[in-house]
Amino acid sequence: MNQPDNAEAAARAVLDAASRRVGLDPAGAKLIRASENVLFRLPGGIIARVARVGQLAAAAREVAVARWLEVNMVPAVQPWPDVRQPADVDGRAVTWWRELPPHQYGTVLQVAIALRRLHDLPAPAEFDIGRLDPFVRLPERIDRAGTLDKSDRAWMRGHLAELKARYAELPEGLPECVVHGDAWVGNIAATDDGRAILLDLERCSVGLPEWDLTSTAVKAFTVAGITAAEYEEFVRAYGHDVTAWAGFETLRDIREFRMACMAAQVAAEDPTRHDEIVLRLACLRGDRGPRPWPWRAVP
Repeated sequence: MNQPDNAEAAARAVLDAASRRVGLDPAGAKLIRASENVLFRLPGGIIARVARVGQLAAAAREVAVARWLEVNMVPAVQPWPDVRQPADVDGRAVTWWRELPPHQYGTVLQVAIALRRLHDLPAPAEFDIGRLDPFVRLPERIDRAGTLDKSDRAWMRGHLAELKARYAELPEGLPECVVHGDAWVGNIAATDDGRAILLDLERCSVGLPEWDLTSTAVKAFTVAGITAAEYEEFVRAYGHDVTAWAGFETLRDIREFRMACMAAQVAAEDPTRHDEIVLRLACLRGDRGPRPWPWRAVP
């Protein structure tokens, strides 16, 4: 029988300590996924999420956002009730959630409808939801990109500085609102009973609604993950085409750079994925021709 790797074993130790602290039994917890966060399934329909070090504030906000969405009758993942959370174990946040019913990725149409509903809500008054930071954690991912050489990392830092300057000069767009922060079909759970449930709420904040809309435009025009017809359906359902806005290219470039930085992080943890970050950097530098680019999914 294979032994769990060090990352899983460390996350499991954190989960055990946190669960016992709040009165939950971690015995029998099964690993679901180990990527940006480590997810476990506990008996009784509980999903536990162990974050990386330094994400306590984000985890607390995610729990608060989920409870706020539930009050406002927006379908979203629900925290496990009657548990004080997040728990902090050695700088790692642990949260517990209700397990979802059988589901699959959502559709582009469901993303549009969910965003329209979210963007129409007034910002919560009972807690500080924070402001959108499209550059969150990028410097750390660049610093830890161990499969890249110094010149690549220097280029990434320079490109990040350029994107920050462009972001500061964005033209006026739609009124600011509560945004999801990482809106794509993978963060919508389409349940077998017909619901579309919002997931991954840790980046919810107040900011430009165009940031949420850009994710689907990037999926259509950067990586050809959806068709032009599907994108038009998205635009009709939401009621706005972000690609017609003068600031779109800036947000597109930031989103693409985030995708490259995620690939760099994945490669640092699994060097067999190094070719993907090499490809993405070549595309961003203009060495692989115009979009769409043949980027492969990374966790």
